[in-house]
Amino acid sequence: MSSKSDWLRRGRIKTRQIVLLVHLDEHRSVLRAAQAANMTQPAASKMLGGLESALGVALFERHARGVVPTWYGEILVRHARAVLADMSRAQEEITALKRGLSGQAAIGAVANPATNLVPLAIGLLKQDRPQILVKVEVDTSDVLIRKVLDGKLDIAVARFVGSAPADDLDFEALAEESHSVISRAGHRLAGRRRLGLKDLVHEAWIMPPVGGALRDRLNAMFAQQGLGFPRNVVETASLPVITSLLQTTQMLAVLQEEMVRPYRKAGLLTVLSLNLDLRMDLFGIITRRERPMSPGGIAMLNALRLAATRLYRPSQHQDSVKNKRSLALKSNR
Repeated sequence: MSSKSDWLRRGRIKTRQIVLLVHLDEHRSVLRAAQAANMTQPAASKMLGGLESALGVALFERHARGVVPTWYGEILVRHARAVLADMSRAQEEITALKRGLSGQAAIGAVANPATNLVPLAIGLLKQDRPQILVKVEVDTSDVLIRKVLDGKLDIAVARFVGSAPADDLDFEALAEESHSVISRAGHRLAGRRRLGLKDLVHEAWIMPPVGGALRDRLNAMFAQQGLGFPRNVVETASLPVITSLLQTTQMLAVLQEEMVRPYRKAGLLTVLSLNLDLRMDLFGIITRRERPMSPGGIAMLNALRLAATRLYRPSQHQDSVKNKRSLALKSNR
């Protein structure tokens, strides 16, 4: 018998134990975790002790103010969350099939690919598989990666942040992001040439939240030029809020030009004449390694890859189209 199967046989981990582990991590209290799991505190303590005894490791440190997961506990809790999420997703897929749908896919994306790559991929998917239910979330890379690890998302289109556990994830690089300073078309700086960052430091800004990669780059950019960070700032990561503020105020924002292309075509927003030379790390497709993906998730993944080829490698896409046409002509002869 393998060590893996022997570990499972000795552990005899049950669903109630998995649920209790997650509640213990969330509440950091045996009493509150027991209440959340609909059991008594003595029963919860006995269940935790039995699990630790079976596994031969301490999962939680007991303190006067509550419990804290050990390294072993953190590992088991992470996998427990993934198990519960997988079971929840399985139930959702079964429900979707009962409703006549042919599966589902849950995808998350950071702002830029959420405005172009993901919509294109969904359009391609729906052409062939209209009955797949697609769920989309937009958030920061670290949040999306955590949801992939927890099994709440099939796929994230995001940057691979340094804190992400590389051994548990697969990353397919797609493209890098260049950014520009965006303003309303009627902004007083819109017609000026050769702008410098010093000309903008006293303007009103819409900035990404503190802690994100783009905000860190902007902080460094102002500091490197010996400038203080702008004081008149609104913080938000919401693209609808950003575009609305840009159109109705004199505020500035740093965005990827692709994100505001429709507004530029409509004459509502413009790009200021300033070379930021600001590029973010590569973003790409992130999935959980060695985790079976649902048919809907696989279909979404394939659609993302095709959409990425069209957006970021158009010459490769054109060659593929030409080859398909050539094969079709030969087969018709």
